[in-house]
Amino acid sequence: MNHTFVILTILAYLLSWGLYIQFLYTGREFTGRLATLLLFLGLGTHYLALLLSARASHTVPYHDLQGAMSLFGWLLAVTYLCLEIYHRQRTVGAFVMPIILIFFVTSYLLPARPHTPSPIHGVVFALHVTLSILAYAAFALSCVLSLIYLGEERLLRIRRLGDVVWRLPPLELLERMSHTSVIVGLVTILVGTALGYIAVDRNVAEHYSYLDPKYIFTLFVLLLYIVYIRLARTAAWRGARASKLCVFNFVLVVVNFWVVNLFFSQHHRYF
Repeated sequence: MNHTFVILTILAYLLSWGLYIQFLYTGREFTGRLATLLLFLGLGTHYLALLLSARASHTVPYHDLQGAMSLFGWLLAVTYLCLEIYHRQRTVGAFVMPIILIFFVTSYLLPARPHTPSPIHGVVFALHVTLSILAYAAFALSCVLSLIYLGEERLLRIRRLGDVVWRLPPLELLERMSHTSVIVGLVTILVGTALGYIAVDRNVAEHYSYLDPKYIFTLFVLLLYIVYIRLARTAAWRGARASKLCVFNFVLVVVNFWVVNLFFSQHHRYF
């Protein structure tokens, strides 16, 4: 595979991260806009890197752990960019960009490992998996926003009010952004699950088991996120408590993405 787009993506993401950090400390509008522009550029080169990798292996990008991690990083960047444009808040980029970078770089540093291809395939199944990874990306973004909330809330409580703290989004806005990310994750994973039913019906339903550990664990995680949305609207849980629950939920998402999918799932794994 040609690594030109991989190198260009790393450079674009690194420069974008640096500019987001500078924007966080200086508040200069031009710096923030340049950071967003470089993120757009990184998304383009990242997409081309995914496309070339898929063509080289004659399969979809998520056919192994490396490809799934790279696709996760790309979808996380897309999700964050949409949230940034909608809420007009760039300061969060300084905290999201390193996660995108870690997933992208790690996906190309991990050694290749043999994988068992899923018995289910086709366009509908590909969309099902893509939406599932998009949901994971939305949950990751909600986790980052919750961590920022906890950090900012603590700094406000101990009265360490530097310029950086004032440039962060207000606590109420961080809550709304986190709730939006979780709702996006819930909607996409539910739509993806519905498409999964269609894919199974059209392919090899005899290989598909609803008692598979990943299926059960995913339902458990979805239930916890629904509980989070419900509790976050109550006076007793609103704020720091709900943010801690959101972080805990994402830890379970990571366990589901890596551990359950790799070592326990037999019928619902896709890498």
